[in-house]
Amino acid sequence: MCRNIRVLHNFEPPASEDEIRAAAVQYVRKVSGSTHPAAANQEAFDIAVEAVAEATRVLLDSLVTKAPPRDREVEAAKAKERAAVRYGPR
Repeated sequence: MCRNIRVLHNFEPPASEDEIRAAAVQYVRKVSGSTHPAAANQEAFDIAVEAVAEATRVLLDSLVTKAPPRDREVEAAKAKERAAVRYGPR
């Protein structure tokens, strides 16, 4: 799993288009094995990003939960704490 792809479900406010697109780009980069495709592959790369972003939008719009929405600041603090334990303080 790409470490840069973040959980997007059940946040208040909901995931933005920028967050969805960033996750799609990270996924396509990982699957394709390149961060910047060659000019000959740019169109295929862009089409794949749009397809993954659309699938992500459909998924997020379809998911239901009874859990209260998460707070981005609280989740970021938890991630920072986990990183400090894992990698040491920075």
